[in-house]
Amino acid sequence: MKYENLDIPEVILLTPKIFGDERGFFMETFRQSEFVEHCGDYTFVQDNHSKSRQGILRGLHYQLNQPQGKLVRVTQGEVFDVAVDMRKSSPTFGQWVGAHLSEDNQQMLWVPPGFAHGFYVISETAEFQYKCTDYYAPGDEYSLKWNDASVGVEWPLVKGEAPLLSGKDEAGESFETAAVFE
Repeated sequence: MKYENLDIPEVILLTPKIFGDERGFFMETFRQSEFVEHCGDYTFVQDNHSKSRQGILRGLHYQLNQPQGKLVRVTQGEVFDVAVDMRKSSPTFGQWVGAHLSEDNQQMLWVPPGFAHGFYVISETAEFQYKCTDYYAPGDEYSLKWNDASVGVEWPLVKGEAPLLSGKDEAGESFETAAVFE
């Protein structure tokens, strides 16, 4: 596995070694010892899997009292995945990084606790899987507005059309008023 720090160094792009031939392929998607060495000593307690259609944007989500680190990957289709630093004490507070994750590149993204996370589906459909370092806590969920101008995420919107959002994401907070990590 190759580990690459992005412009926000704590957010890490993982690229697995893929062994393939005419029969198909094999790859290792997670090894605890390497993950600890490159990303930190985290334990995963929950795995999630979602399927979405083109134009769906999920996020930007985070939990304050039970913050979740997420190791995310796409097993079918393609998404643009984004992490926004919500840690007030961080030198990259309010900045974002993004990566194209797809079934073709097989890359994964480590989004540590303290970040808002979201993704936008570029392909016709996409299946998105992720490991979490803490449990989903319905009373502790926050949503940062996907198009907040002060954050300035450059979403690769298909045909320039507005994304489809859940009601919760449509009502997301602006960065200026959002709850943040100290």
